Amino acid sequence: MSIFPNRRERVLLGLANELTDGELLALLIGTGSSGESASQVANSLLELGGGLQGLARLGPNVLAKRRGVGPAKAARLVAAFEIGRRGLRAPARLALRSWHDVVTWAHPRLALLEHEEVWLLSLDGRNRLKSERCIARGGLHGCALLPHDILRPALRDGASAIILVHNHPSGDPTPSTEDVCMTEAVARGCSVVSLPLLDHVIVACHGATSLAEAGAVEKSGAPQAPTRAACR
Repeated sequence: MSIFPNRRERVLLGLANELTDGELLALLIGTGSSGESASQVANSLLELGGGLQGLARLGPNVLAKRRGVGPAKAARLVAAFEIGRRGLRAPARLALRSWHDVVTWAHPRLALLEHEEVWLLSLDGRNRLKSERCIARGGLHGCALLPHDILRPALRDGASAIILVHNHPSGDPTPSTEDVCMTEAVARGCSVVSLPLLDHVIVACHGATSLAEAGAVEKSGAPQAPTRAACR
């Protein structure tokens, strides 16, 4: 048995950047054909396209005709090239460096909803939005959420800090006792895993409230803003 990691193992070790174009293609192709390995098929495709850039411009029908490829592998290759193109077109991450920025993000999404939604915003080390996910929806009130319901997806997303956002369909953004209780519980859980909870923002059609300013979240490093702001 070889002591050297194969292509898949190197990718899983975070060494994908060390693989050649042919090795990456062979990993996508998976298997070769009778008398031809996946590496040989991959290298012949690179020769056909004159390199990765030319290969990415070939349509699925051209790729599928190549011996050892076929429709299924051609579709896989085209999908991989499209993912790469979309990744390059991805917009810059939104910076949430103030409470105003959070309200600007949340108001058009949540303020006018007739049901309650709780959102988790995961940030990178520069307070830029890394991921956004709804973690509760419907009649469920935010206080029913347990800290692990929030921490688990935040840690999975590799967040450096988090912000909670939810709406009040009543139109009044004043925090309830349950809102404060839940926020304090989440803040305690975050401190255990050294994941800062920067703020918990409540938005409604008649305004917005920051629980960091209200004292339910430690203000160190939190987005700064007045306690209430009129919705725009």
